[in-house]
Parts: sequence; C-alpha cells; structure tokens
Amino acid sequence: MSSASIKQGVNTYAEALHPEHEGDVLQEGERWATEEDMSTLRRVADKIPMAAYFIVLTEFCERFTYYGITGPFQNYISNGYQVPNSRPGAIDGGQQMATGLSNFFQFFCYLCPILGAIIADQWLGKYKTILLFSLVYILGNLVLTLTALPVSIRAGGALPGLVIAMITIGLGTGGIKANVSPMVAEQYPRFRPFVRKLKSGKEVLVDRELTVQSIFNWFYWAINVGGLSAIATTELEANVDFWAAYLLPTLMFICCIAVFWLGRNKYIMSKPTGSIVIKAYRTGRAGLRNYRLAKKENRLVMNENGKKVSWIDYAKPSLATDPCFMDWDDRFVDELRTAIRSCKIFLCYPIFWLCYGQISNNLISQSGQMNTGSVPNDIMQNIDPLCIIILIPVFDLLIYPGFRRCGLELRPVTRITIGFLVAALAMAYAAIIQHLVYTTGPYYTHPAEGENGFNNISAGLQVPAYILIAIAEIFASVTGLEYAYKQAPESMKSIVMSIFLFTNAGGSILAFCFNSIAVNPHLVENFAIVSGLMGAFTALFYVCFRHYDQRDAEEIMDKTMFEKQADEY
Repeated sequence: MSSASIKQGVNTYAEALHPEHEGDVLQEGERWATEEDMSTLRRVADKIPMAAYFIVLTEFCERFTYYGITGPFQNYISNGYQVPNSRPGAIDGGQQMATGLSNFFQFFCYLCPILGAIIADQWLGKYKTILLFSLVYILGNLVLTLTALPVSIRAGGALPGLVIAMITIGLGTGGIKANVSPMVAEQYPRFRPFVRKLKSGKEVLVDRELTVQSIFNWFYWAINVGGLSAIATTELEANVDFWAAYLLPTLMFICCIAVFWLGRNKYIMSKPTGSIVIKAYRTGRAGLRNYRLAKKENRLVMNENGKKVSWIDYAKPSLATDPCFMDWDDRFVDELRTAIRSCKIFLCYPIFWLCYGQISNNLISQSGQMNTGSVPNDIMQNIDPLCIIILIPVFDLLIYPGFRRCGLELRPVTRITIGFLVAALAMAYAAIIQHLVYTTGPYYTHPAEGENGFNNISAGLQVPAYILIAIAEIFASVTGLEYAYKQAPESMKSIVMSIFLFTNAGGSILAFCFNSIAVNPHLVENFAIVSGLMGAFTALFYVCFRHYDQRDAEEIMDKTMFEKQADEY
C-alpha cells in the first residue's frame, strides 16, 4: 500500500487506502475499522473540513441571489405597474403568464446543469467552470436590475429584459449547480471507515457515508438560509420598487464570487477526465450491439451466480470479440452500470418537483386571494426555508442519530419515500385551503387579482402546507443530492448530479401541462390532481426501489471488507 503524500494533521500515519485517495490517512488516536467494528460500534459522522465551509458559504450567496430575484417574479409578471389599490407589479401579464414564465425559468435553470457538467468534465474542471458561469450569472442579474428601472418598465422593456435575464441567469445557475454539489462533498478526503477513541475512552466508527450525509444536510441548510432573501426583496418590491429588489441580490452575487475565490488554495480539485457523456454513449451503444449479437449467436454469458449478465457488460473489452476499437476498460463499464442503476431512482422526482414548484407560483397566488394583513402576499413562501433552517439541525443532530442509537437506519429509499408521501399530503392540504378560499366571501371563486380584493380568510392557514413541504424537502431533496453523489463513480459525479438536477426541469415541463387549470376557479383541481399523482408515484417508487436500501447496505459492507495485503502497514 502506497504512502499518502497529503497529511491531514501533525500526527498522521502514512498508510493510505489506495493511491487515488492519498488524503485518507490515519491520525493520532485512530485505527482502521475491522469487520467486527462495522457491526458493533456506533456509527458517527466526521468533522466537516474548512474547505467545504467555503463552498457552503458560496452556495448560500448564490441561493441568496437566486431566491432574491425569483421571490418577486409572480407579482412582477402578473400585476400592472403602480396600479392604485393593487399589489406591486410591472408587466401586467396575469397569473397564467406569471406561472408559465416561472415554470420556463425553473425548467431552463435545471436543464443547463448538463452543459455545466460536460464543460467541467471535458475541459475546465469544477472550480474554473463555477467561476466561468458566475460571470454569466452576474450579467443576467445586471440585465434584470436595469430593465426593472421605472423608465424601462414604462417604455415596455420589462418583459424582454426579464426573458433575456431568465435565459442568462439560467445558464449561470445551471453551470454552477452541476459542479458545486459534488465539489463540496469532494472536500472530505476520508474514504475507509476508521475507529476513533473519544475523550471519554469510548470508541466510535467514523463513517464516510454519514459524513457526506451531514455535509449535504448543512449544504441544503445554507441554501435555505439564502432563500430567506426573498423576505428582503419582497419588502423592497412593496416599499421601494423592483429595481431595488433586484439590486440587492446582484450585490450579494459579487460577494459569492469573492468568497469562492478566497478559498481557492484550500480546495481539493479533481482534474477534467474527458467527455464522459460521449464515452458513455459509445460504451452503451457497443454494449447493446454486442448483446444483440451474442443473443443471436446463442452465446450469452452467465455470472458467478448462474444468472445472465447485464447488456452493458457486453461493452467490456474482456467480453468483446474485437476490443481493439474500445478506448475504455472493464472498470469504466462497471462504473457506467452503477451510474445507470443509480439514475433509475430519479424517475419519480419530476412529480416531487411539481409539488415543490407550487411554492413559487400557485401558493403565492393563493395567498394573494387571502388576507395577509400588512405583509406582501409573496412573503409567505419564506415559511418554507425558515422551517428547513430550524428542522435540518434537528434532523442531523437529533432525529437521525436517535434512530441509529435505536438500531434503526433510515436509508435513502426509505427517506425519499417518506418525503414523497409528505409532499402528497402538503398538496392535499393546499387543495383543502383553496376550497375554503372559494367558499368564503366576498369574491368566492374569483378572488384577488389586482384591484378585485381578497376573500375574508386568513393566509395563516397556509402555514401547515409550507411546513409539510419543508419536511418533504429534507427527506427527499437532501437525500437525492446525497444519493446522486454517493452512488456516482468518481469520474461521473458531475454528470450524475446534473441528471438528478434535470429531474427538476422535468417537474417544470409537467407544470406546463397544468397551466390551463392554474387559474381561478380551478385551483382546487390543480392541487388535488398534483396530490393524487404524488401519492400514486410514492407507492410506485417504493414498490420498484425498496430493495435498493438492502442492496446498497450490502455493497457498502463489501467495499469495507479488508483483505489481508502483503504490504499492509
């Protein structure tokens, strides 16, 4: 076993897991875990490295910008500019245009991560790609801010400026999101489980899986702290103007670039590995071709368990009759099979994102039909990030460790299933509230849009819906990020993460299908159908993937079985 060239402290030992993970070295008071340790000691997460905190802070600033500009979108698009006795607005496009453009923006933002992943893997690496797309992002912020000035709104520049800004910001945020999530987890250099003796003398098993889970929990926590920027921007929208509401996030994004750049000497940076997408396509095509040929010639291969190997295995040079044209090895095929299998679990996520997307459009419109007192209606959406900020530490420090102490492990598929179920309940509750809105006077089924007023029902009734959505995010969204990173092979982390993020774009496409009923008096049907779809897909998801938890647990154990090596220690 080769010596590690990177040492993580003053007192470290030279044993590394293998040459690819040179940061995986023992420190004083630590030893490698044995099979017995794996089954008997309490599993805990390790400390999060300082480099990861720089990236978490960067993500906070970026999300501050993103949610700060999107918070006022619904009012900015749907309402007219400075209409007496009306909510703030600029474009006067109505609720359907506002919902449609919001869905387009969300779709485009989550389509672009694929481009960002390809650029990072092929040419620039994650660090330089994030910097490049940050410049694109800030250009879009400037366009949005300048076209929101009163002179531009009165001249009709608000709508074209908004569309240009949406496209530019979408490119920027997409390129950043594909790379920032895997990069934050890459900052933790330990791979092999090890035992650490606490000050009390008790030994615990430090587990990489739990550490990555903790990193993504706090990463998502920072996202939602940044999401509170919509409180400030919606207040600026109501009390100053839209240009001020968009200027604040623009200035924050300058801080985002500065923070990310300041941490440059601390980051663990993976080098570009070439275009995984093109290589994966060629590998998959070779696998299908060779499988069909083997089937036709009745020479299908069996594995050690007597079962037929997967079609992708026929892309392995070791099984090919003519491997000379293959510029990949058997290991790459195994990694691609793992990536494909991991991506299957994302198939139900578009329905979840359809539920989540109601926060930024239809739930805002619902609160506009209710009595919000002296606060803007679009400030209600900030209940969701507030709940997440409170609940993530509770889950990370109390609930998840509490389950582990009781011998129960909430593994990824279980957590995602719970998240999907809670999201379905949130939409069912929203449908009930919308029914109450429609059955309350004075406007009943045609309440507030602009000067028409609102029904006499308190917007406080919306709060449980936001709480349920926040809980659903912690179980489903955070776990999805974690799963996309942990299950992806080293060479495919950006592309697998971008595929997970693309499911959000799928949710936006589905939302377009609901545009015809995303308007009064059909919002009850809108929320009810979304709830029913989410409930049905929750059951389907669990039936199809419940065995993944057991399989993944077995694979983790297999990876940490320690063979006797001649050169060990």
